[in-house]
Amino acid sequence: MSSPALPGARGVREESKRSLRCCWVVFARRRYDEPLYQVGTVTSDDPEMALLFAQSIYDEHPWIEMLVVPRHEMRTVIPS
Repeated sequence: MSSPALPGARGVREESKRSLRCCWVVFARRRYDEPLYQVGTVTSDDPEMALLFAQSIYDEHPWIEMLVVPRHEMRTVIPS
């Protein structure tokens, strides 16, 4: 028997949930001739832990470069 669904619950994405921890956007690239692209996000209050989380979670490729940016520091250049 399945558990009853919560009223109004629809598949909520993890990154849209409110959190007291900082959300960091993770960018990486595999080759020097490729641009950086977003590979995902991690949450952490500590910048050093954000680096460790990004490296351990997104280890599916041999990245040559990876960086994390606090989401609240990102700025829109051209709005949609």
